[in-house]
Amino acid sequence: MVHAESLSHNLGRARACAPDARVWAVVKANAYGHGIERAFEALRGADGFALLDLAEAERLRALDWRGPILLLEGVFEPRDLELCSRLNLWHVIHCTEQIDWLAAHKTHAPHRVFLKMNSGMNRLGFQPQALRAAWARLNALPQVDEISLVTHFSDADGPRGIAHQMAAWEATTHDLPGERSLANSAATLRHLSAAGVRADWVRAGILTYGGVPDFPEHDAAFWDLRPGMTLRSRLIATQNLVAGDTVGYGSTFTAPAPMRVGVVACGYADGYPRHAPTGTPILVDGVRTTTVGRVSMDMLAVDLTPVPHAGLGTEVTLWGCGPRGRVLGIDEVARAAGTIGYELMCAVAPRVPMSLV
Repeated sequence: MVHAESLSHNLGRARACAPDARVWAVVKANAYGHGIERAFEALRGADGFALLDLAEAERLRALDWRGPILLLEGVFEPRDLELCSRLNLWHVIHCTEQIDWLAAHKTHAPHRVFLKMNSGMNRLGFQPQALRAAWARLNALPQVDEISLVTHFSDADGPRGIAHQMAAWEATTHDLPGERSLANSAATLRHLSAAGVRADWVRAGILTYGGVPDFPEHDAAFWDLRPGMTLRSRLIATQNLVAGDTVGYGSTFTAPAPMRVGVVACGYADGYPRHAPTGTPILVDGVRTTTVGRVSMDMLAVDLTPVPHAGLGTEVTLWGCGPRGRVLGIDEVARAAGTIGYELMCAVAPRVPMSLV
């Protein structure tokens, strides 16, 4: 299920961190697996939406959103510019080919573009020594209305921080006009006190959905973030084991003593990570316990020792909000599985019923 109040609250946290900036609600990957249509009303308070593909932009316009929509990777081929014109989409320019396409584009309404600088992430964007020439070329095009500037931080969530990228950014862009967008979720929570980081727009991505960009250094409670998604199921069987019994494919778990395990109707076909090992945290009737054995396509097993009353039909929380106000953070589950909360959110399968509450 998707928690609308939590999404609104989390977006509000981004705004509270940057009260004098505008906020992009990042809804790429179908709103990080939450569903654009489900999340939209909760996020309508954003100043704009940022995403990747044109189909998702069309879905936002179909929801009657008339505000800014930014394509974070820009267009992928020249014909995409026609849809940008029709839908009034703002788009990132990160390579010379995109400038070439724009120069050849026939449009009645000039485009708002965000020129991207590669300040050290080394993914997309112009190198510092090439940025100003790209800016000058865009500025000369009649197809361009306004040029904003954007970059992306690689280490805002870790000990290296952002100083090395900010130095490159300031040295290159200090006298260029235009609005700026620098801060992703981690920078919004951790680095807005540094000069220039807040800029004109912040990009609220994972924090919008209650994910913690710098987990485990900080948890959701530290940043006052709430789970945007709960994945839950129920027990469909129990088994009484004796010492030496094994559980699941490959017999990766062996009972050290007599114990009771529960079988949960959830597996990797639902988006729960197959690589989650024995010991991954889980809630059974709101009580914290762990998984045992290997995750199957449609099932996984849990240790019922801390929950002796559990039986057929007992509620199981894979992550998110459990009974009696108990919460299991998605980042904790992800860490146990050797991944990040982003992946778990985006991996929830279409067969899982998703309701808005």
